[in-house]
Parts: sequence; structure tokens; C-alpha cells
Amino acid sequence: MKISASNGSTSTGSTDAAAVSASRTNPAAQPVATTRVLVVVGPTAVGKSALAEELCVRLGGEVVSADSMQVYRGMDIGTAKTPCELRRVPHHCIDVVEPGESFSAAMFQDCARTAIADVSARGVLPVVCGGTGLYVRAAVDAFDFAPGGQASNPSRATYEIFAAEHGAEEVYALLEERDPDSAALIHRNNTRRIVRALEMLDEGVSYADQRAGFAVRESVYHTRLIGLTMNREQLYRRIDDRVQAMIDGGLLAEVEKLLEFGFRDALTASQAIGYKELVPVVEGEADLERAIADIAQASRRYAKRQLTWFNADPRITWIDVTERTLSQTADATLDAIDW
Repeated sequence: MKISASNGSTSTGSTDAAAVSASRTNPAAQPVATTRVLVVVGPTAVGKSALAEELCVRLGGEVVSADSMQVYRGMDIGTAKTPCELRRVPHHCIDVVEPGESFSAAMFQDCARTAIADVSARGVLPVVCGGTGLYVRAAVDAFDFAPGGQASNPSRATYEIFAAEHGAEEVYALLEERDPDSAALIHRNNTRRIVRALEMLDEGVSYADQRAGFAVRESVYHTRLIGLTMNREQLYRRIDDRVQAMIDGGLLAEVEKLLEFGFRDALTASQAIGYKELVPVVEGEADLERAIADIAQASRRYAKRQLTWFNADPRITWIDVTERTLSQTADATLDAIDW
């Protein structure tokens, strides 16, 4: 069953599923090195979305979301989507697929680059904003994904069946035989990644080679990257406050609705922070207060992982927002941009 986008209405300027593969079939959507793209990154709850919108208002831009969970319709409160009626500018790459549908970084790359091409063609500045590091790099960097990176792949299904029938050790042994360099980089119990490496081999791409390419940080656009950071204790307080605000804003009811639509597997996926913890509450198997604490803890851990990822990118100009207002942060960002 399909559900409506972002709190019941279609987001202005959103990129729908039909555009996901457009960049591979539409030459006009291919990256152009002279296209200016501003990127705003940082940990969860630091204020990325508010800054991106403020910059769009000042510079004449539109937001291209780089959040791996905001692509799902109906997952609004828990992913901190700005409600449609409160958006000051159009947003893209939000509400692309149903929670039960598969989505990949390769598919996101197509979606984001189609949006960037559309926005820039209208003389508007694309502002990529998000905390999913791989999605940010997929959008703006020289990343080439194997065709198997798309959601539906017969090769993947074959290896998944093999793993289910023969176990993790056997499928790992198969990878060791075919591509020992890639096998050495993957834990033998990480069946999902092992399967991915095998299907990549079928497409003529080595997981090890692609991973080595991750170290090359080269944008396909004329890109400027801004990172937001703040005092760790203050960030954690903001995370705690945001989690409570989500609960007060109806996150539990949102989870109940999604379960009614049959999206339990999607909500319990490892990356669905804020949803997976509440499913047992809805099903009467867990305490709400304990779940709230678990969401906050998982969010803090996620923030640490995000900072580790982004700190590794020397291109990012960092702005400490601990003592800055939104307006002051926007001013500092504009001062830091050197086109």
C-alpha cells in the first residue's frame, strides 16, 4: 500500500521515484564541472536543515536532501523532515519511495544528480544538505557504482539464496576464492556485504578497488563543503531534546500507522533510529521511557560516527555553531565560501 508524502502533502520541488534513474538516461542530468553546488554536512541535530534553508533564501537556492531515511514516504517525524507547510524553499530527494521498497546509494546518486541538474538549469543554486556521508559523496563526488548497486538485481537474489541455504561461511569462502582482496576487507559474518561484493564481481567491479577509490575525494561539480559542529555536551542535549520533541509530536502514532501499512521490516532495519526502538512499544513488548532513552543513545552514537566520517574530509570548512545564532552561522558560511 502506498502512503502520502511528508505529512499528507506532496513537497514542493521534490524528486519522485520516476527521476531516480533519469541521470543515466538523460544526458542533461550528467554532472557539469562548472556547476556550483554548496554542501552542508554535520552530525544529527546540529542545525543543518535550518542553515541550508537560510542559505537558499539568501542565495536563491533549493535544497537537495542527502539523508538515507528521508527518501521514505511516511517516515516524517522520526527523520526530522521539515513539514511541507514550513519549508521556505523547494526540497528534492525527499519522499522518493515507500518504506518497504529497497533504495541504494547508487539510486540516490541518480536522484540527486537529476535534481542538481534541474535546479542549476533554472539558474538556481543546489544546496546539498544531509548527514548520510555516503549519500553526500555519491551526490557530488566521482563515484561510479556498479549496476548491481540498484535495488533490484537478480545476481543479488542468487547469492542471498545461496547464503541462506549454505550459511555465511560458504558464501564467504566463495568470495575468498573469487576475490581474496575484497574478502580480506569484509568480516566473514557480514553476509550482506559479502553478497554485495559477489554481485559487484558479476558486474566486473571489485569491492576492494571501489573501496580504494573512496579515498580519492574529487568532486564532479564546482563544490564548496561546509560542516557544522558544536560543543559535544550541547549537541547531546539538543539530541535529547529533539527525541523528546519527536515523541511529543506524534512519533509513536507515526510508527503505529506505518506498521498498519505493513512496513514492519523497514522500520526494524538497523539504520531506522527512532523507529526500530518503538516497534516493540507499539506491540506491547517494551516500555516507552526505555525506548526513548535508547533512541537518544543511538542518536548520540550516530552523531559520533558522522563526525568521524566528515572529519576525514579535508575539503570541509568547519563552523562551530555552539555560540552562534542561525543568522550568524549563515553569515559565517557566506564568508567561508570562495567560489
